[in-house]
Amino acid sequence: MIMEMTIKRKIRWNPIFKPVNECRKRYRVLKGSAGSGKSVNIAQDYIKKLSDPRYEGANLLVVRKVEETNRDSTFAELEAAINRMFGDYAPKVWRITRNPLQMECLITGNRIIFRGMSDARQREKVKSITFKRGKLTWIWVEEATELAEQDIDILDDRLRGELPNPNLYYQITLTFNPVSATHWIKGKYFDVVHPDIFTHHSTYLDNRFIDEAYHRRMMLRKERDPEGYRVYGLGEWGELGGLILTNYEVCDFDTSFPCFDRMTYGQDFGFNHANAILTVGFKDDEIFICDEIYVYEKDTSEVIQLAEQKGLSKKIIMYCDSAEPDRIKMWRQAGYRAYPVKKEPGSVKAQIDWLKQHKIYIHPRCVNTIKEIQQWKWKKDERTNTYVDEPVEFLDDAMAALRYSIEGMRRGPSVSILK
Repeated sequence: MIMEMTIKRKIRWNPIFKPVNECRKRYRVLKGSAGSGKSVNIAQDYIKKLSDPRYEGANLLVVRKVEETNRDSTFAELEAAINRMFGDYAPKVWRITRNPLQMECLITGNRIIFRGMSDARQREKVKSITFKRGKLTWIWVEEATELAEQDIDILDDRLRGELPNPNLYYQITLTFNPVSATHWIKGKYFDVVHPDIFTHHSTYLDNRFIDEAYHRRMMLRKERDPEGYRVYGLGEWGELGGLILTNYEVCDFDTSFPCFDRMTYGQDFGFNHANAILTVGFKDDEIFICDEIYVYEKDTSEVIQLAEQKGLSKKIIMYCDSAEPDRIKMWRQAGYRAYPVKKEPGSVKAQIDWLKQHKIYIHPRCVNTIKEIQQWKWKKDERTNTYVDEPVEFLDDAMAALRYSIEGMRRGPSVSILK
């Protein structure tokens, strides 16, 4: 009775997702623009079903590439869905714990757990998942483009065996904003027709709950970066042309300091846009992006605290954006070897040229760096339909940090920093 009264009164649905929520095919793949509402819808869909006695025995595994990122994304979306549906009754319907992250419906006994797939240890944890009641029936992979195809195959193998309830079915749901048209997800799910595959496309224009300020932001993006608008505004696959860096590979590798000839940090300051810090190693004329800090709306003292928690060494030089001398001063006062990078006419192009001449390896945990490098493009002259030697200044914070990180190698330590 609690569930029926509250769900009908509080929940809000976008009509475009009705076929998504009714779908029982094994693969439910949702591509869409930022702000389309797909993640909100999936969270509501799962909470509604897991709270329904007809689906007793169902359990949900929620996956991001990096396990910790679930806390502020998928976990927060599911918790918000619970509160919208049940209001003051929420504690009587769902038990929510934050350490570890998990949720349990007190009506059905169905559970939600959260995992990552960023290394071999986490993949093994996924393989050993069991539930006291019911089986693992549903998997939700958020930001699915962050995962490798083999990650999805490991998850897919978990959905097997006889189900205890005739109303249950196995299903893996992928939600993501599209990136390059060469991404494996496109070939595996969108370029084929198969009875077990359901694909869906949505944009912010389909979201009846989006605010006007977001619409204006997207119109500004459309004017300044038409190609970027196709991906982030219209949810289309990114074009192959115009990519700045293609000489990179995402793979596991040992990130410990002794493995490299030299290590540096690169930092691009931010608040409303991301503050990005990359840990970069150099070995045999190749570049290794080992780790990242990538946060929004954190002041300098908070970012320094994150760096200390992450164990950033104070012996390694940190190359920073020279436009923020006050922030650099705070980092130096905290004991870090932070220096501003020289900015000269043509320096950005020179940094890019240097990056193009060296193979770049990116550790899978650097999900934001991977996302940026997949869409970092040259600006396009719409009149001549040609690209110009100037990067699009959007979603490029990790790329700026990468450019700064190489200065000690590109120019030599004696001239690469302002003392």
